Amino acid sequence: MRTSRPAALAACLAVTAAIFTATLPSAAATPDPAPTPDPAASQPVTVAQPVTVAQPVAGSSNVRVEGGRIVLGDAPAAIGSTEINQRSGLAELTPVHFAALTSAVVVGYTAAIPNGMSGSVDVRSWADGRWSEWTEAKTGTPTALPTASSQVQLRVILTAPPTGGSPSVADLTVQPADKIAAPRMSIQAAPLKSHVFATREGLVGGTTANGHVIVSRDHFVALPSRRGLSGNGSGTYSVKVCTASRCAFEPVWDVGPWNTKDDYWNPSATREMWKDLPQGKPEAQAAYQDGYNGGKDQFGRTVANPAGIDLADGVFWDALKLADNSFVDVTYLWTGDGGRGTVSISSGYLNVRNAPNSTGAVVGMAGKSAQVTVECQTTGETVTGSQGTTNIWLRVNTGMYVAKAWISAGTFGTC
Repeated sequence: MRTSRPAALAACLAVTAAIFTATLPSAAATPDPAPTPDPAASQPVTVAQPVTVAQPVAGSSNVRVEGGRIVLGDAPAAIGSTEINQRSGLAELTPVHFAALTSAVVVGYTAAIPNGMSGSVDVRSWADGRWSEWTEAKTGTPTALPTASSQVQLRVILTAPPTGGSPSVADLTVQPADKIAAPRMSIQAAPLKSHVFATREGLVGGTTANGHVIVSRDHFVALPSRRGLSGNGSGTYSVKVCTASRCAFEPVWDVGPWNTKDDYWNPSATREMWKDLPQGKPEAQAAYQDGYNGGKDQFGRTVANPAGIDLADGVFWDALKLADNSFVDVTYLWTGDGGRGTVSISSGYLNVRNAPNSTGAVVGMAGKSAQVTVECQTTGETVTGSQGTTNIWLRVNTGMYVAKAWISAGTFGTC
């Protein structure tokens, strides 16, 4: 959400106090377990009755467990894509497996939330080989799952101003509700693509909403809703961002720009806020261009640009070769079917080339852990990478290829 840096910081400090007003209700009931990129690797717990779930798994950040309580950690406040100076923590909990499909769960918890701080408990479900988006769960109230599932996961989000106490959540439990209803989410044949305004995030040395510390020429994006926020190091929720001639495949590791509850890629029936806007149109764009919501974001700030996505510097400058903020085509890969692979590198990025060999021109990049679309596979130069030695290359977009030696993926049809 790049405005001028001094102006952005001043605005951020001015609204921080007003933003930390939401509180998490204190109660005990039955909560839902949190997500992990690979449920098979985390030994989900099978339950028929309410079960306590309080063990954070990989992807969590800045939380600690004290006697069954999940407490905000000690990391200092940071400014992310939303330009809000805050302390934040995220705990993804051990997945829970039910004996049968359920279309809803009951989540329970108690909370200790000092004044001016906030917290939430979210749930997602595993179905058809993928995790759904996150949905906020209210304690003691059935929460409908996006689609019927026998495995769910809980996530705890804790935030606080730069100074003060630490909010916490305890007694987290989850159980299936005794009903099967029509799913609220359908996976499309092709994932949603929209034309949105992209801004450069910058903020090197800062911390994203999932706990990632931003490095120079980094590779990730920010979207203005936690529903599609991947855990730290995960690419469960990834996007393809393209200009007319280049594409980037990147994980969603931050929340913003402008808003935090604007899942504009979802249809009105399931969109968290701004349900009267058309699918694919960010609230910030409507506010900036049409005066929607009085020209303001969800925090009452005047929207200074129509941004619907923030790009880390490596995506902005290197992968897409952008010289200034501009409109791009964004595909939200988790919203549709199709061939997929996961970038398997320890850091940095993987070059996307215009031919299946290392001499082909670089026409994009794919960040660590990002998912890539796979249209087909072909043979080319032999490459040795994290997945072994192979001459198979994957076509990830028209005229764009990556070496399968660096992609965790199955076998695809021949190009």
